[in-house]
Amino acid sequence: MGGSCARTEILLGQYGLAQLAESHILIAGLGGVGGACAEALCRAGIGTLTLVDFDIIEKTDLNRQLVALNSTLGKMKIDVLADRLHDINPDTIINKRNEFIDREKAQAIAVEEDLDFVADCIDAIAYKTVLIDSCNQSGMPIISSMGAGGRLDPTKVKISRMDKTENCALAREMRKQLRRIRASMKFPVVHSVEVPIKALPHQAVTATDTAPAGRPRAVNGAISYMPNIFGLMMAGYIIQTLMNKED
Repeated sequence: MGGSCARTEILLGQYGLAQLAESHILIAGLGGVGGACAEALCRAGIGTLTLVDFDIIEKTDLNRQLVALNSTLGKMKIDVLADRLHDINPDTIINKRNEFIDREKAQAIAVEEDLDFVADCIDAIAYKTVLIDSCNQSGMPIISSMGAGGRLDPTKVKISRMDKTENCALAREMRKQLRRIRASMKFPVVHSVEVPIKALPHQAVTATDTAPAGRPRAVNGAISYMPNIFGLMMAGYIIQTLMNKED
């Protein structure tokens, strides 16, 4: 028992490993949260991962994102992460979608027949909202990450239902948007109950070649471990849900 999944097999057994190998997970957003989530799923033996992101690696990512190295600055996150995952597990099927998620793409994701779970690690509220709403309407399982910025205490990170969060400005705004379109809030989110440290003032988000301009955003402080904890908890929730799924 010396293979790359040998220790995982002790926990899950051969049948459990086979379940994961047959599973297909989509990760939307490959920053600190999404990168950690994708890597944990890959190391656990998930058979197919679809990565969705349009961003490049910048110097400000170095303090927290797995893909961020001095040697990868300026490269596409999706390309660097796909190479990393293939190096970890060459048997994993990696699908790359270098795009941002609008309503049309979200609705298409929500009805993909071979997809088992969606991990929402997107920053932008508008795109999070359409992805969550589309998945909820179609019955596609989804877990969403709330704000990891401005927090320091790892013991305050929880998984709750969307309508049960506290001390999270992103979750508050998300609830507002979901209520406006009468969307369900009965889905799991990773969030922190820690009162966040104050962010810098709002700054405009300019348009790029790959994404439209966004509404002004506050710039939150971030520490190395916190986004990764969020991502690992998302991966853990997904894996446990898959293992408990009845055929």
